[in-house]
Amino acid sequence: MPALNRNRETLFTALLDGLVLCMSWYIFTVLNPDLTINIADRENVSLVVLGAIHTGYWLLIFSFMGLYKKLYLISRFDEFLKVAKATVIGTLILYFYATFDGNLHIVDAFSSVTSYALLVGGVITVNRFVVRSIQRFYAMRGKGLHRALIIGTGKNALSAFDDLTRNKALGMQVVGFVNVPNGRNGQMIHVDKEEIMGDLEEIDELINRMEIQDLIVALEPEKRDDLIKILSRVNNPDITLKLLPDFYQLVSGLNKTNQIFGLPLIEISPDLMPFWEKAVKRIMDLSISLSVLILMLPAIAVISVVIKRDSPGPAIYSQKRVGKKGKIFTMYKFRTMRNDAEAETGPTWAAENDPRVTKIGAWLRKTRLDEIPQFYNVLKGEMSLVGPRPERPYFVEQFKNEIPMYTRRLRVRPGITGWAQVKWKYDSSLDDVKEKTKYDLFYVENMSLRMDFKILINTVFSMVRAKGQ
Repeated sequence: MPALNRNRETLFTALLDGLVLCMSWYIFTVLNPDLTINIADRENVSLVVLGAIHTGYWLLIFSFMGLYKKLYLISRFDEFLKVAKATVIGTLILYFYATFDGNLHIVDAFSSVTSYALLVGGVITVNRFVVRSIQRFYAMRGKGLHRALIIGTGKNALSAFDDLTRNKALGMQVVGFVNVPNGRNGQMIHVDKEEIMGDLEEIDELINRMEIQDLIVALEPEKRDDLIKILSRVNNPDITLKLLPDFYQLVSGLNKTNQIFGLPLIEISPDLMPFWEKAVKRIMDLSISLSVLILMLPAIAVISVVIKRDSPGPAIYSQKRVGKKGKIFTMYKFRTMRNDAEAETGPTWAAENDPRVTKIGAWLRKTRLDEIPQFYNVLKGEMSLVGPRPERPYFVEQFKNEIPMYTRRLRVRPGITGWAQVKWKYDSSLDDVKEKTKYDLFYVENMSLRMDFKILINTVFSMVRAKGQ
């Protein structure tokens, strides 16, 4: 039984859920024929269509509640709690819908919806329990395991390898080790040199070539400083990264660990925003950007004419930027500088009172109206309303070698505005970029809808006060 990748695992689980949801609707219809026929007549649909709506509704609820994330060998008890939570929330929505128009008595509605919810929650719980039990059964026999690499070649790495090999229920098959070079005093290698797949600098190529799904960091205590280097290099959100902590970290209580079969692991989870928040964030991106582009169409036309009159060159300026996962895209904005601003210097930072900025450009920057064309990038899915500002490839190559963990900004879509934009000044030096990166990383690791709203409100105030640069 080969290991499923995360997308196929999610699809497989959703299909099984869909089948048992259809079964639950059939059982509920048989047990409550009068009620289901009454609902079908009231909604003016057939029982088959109503069954399809029932299945789609619950799949949507489960998706929003995160029941299709991190499915591999999840604790069956933890999964039961997630199913129960999702079922309660879905049931409350149905209950309020059933009693909203007053056609169904509140007591009758509560009794019917509760029995319906118990049936739905029951079949999903049984389905998930059976699937996880089968998955665990195969894992114990070394089948369907995730391919894993251990970062490190010392005693801790060898110990982690022994534990993972002995405890198949951890779900990982170690295919080799990754060396972390230390130029100062070298390092002791305690693993078979033939099992060292390469150095840390080759990690992206190793992940793709060897179809790696999990990385375990098992460094020696004296190499603890290399952790920042590793976190900077490992920047694939589809890869699960786990740390093997040392004794001091465990007893200090500063880290939350998952202890499975005696092997304590700290899982680094950059994907803190739940699925439903991601969905709402994208809906906000689409609705707000489309509304702005439509409502601001006359202003866009006027600004375009004023820019062309103010200085020769196009009104809309396009530039290559680095987006999510390092993908290059073309970003648009109103031109605020002379058309030949970088003809002699090449890529360079804008400075305060930059002489290259045109008269209308200075005003556009202060009011941030120069960013309006980027709402088109948001519509295309290349950007979001809120996120780290996208940077040019030239500077990204420079920054990722000089600023620790800089590339972790690329885990999310870049934004028109961001935490760094409302909390820090405009970039004019590498030191500014380093300081701004701290704000960007804080956003990436703590992103939420609440934080997005806070940033958007601050941005509006900044526009009104003409505090942009």
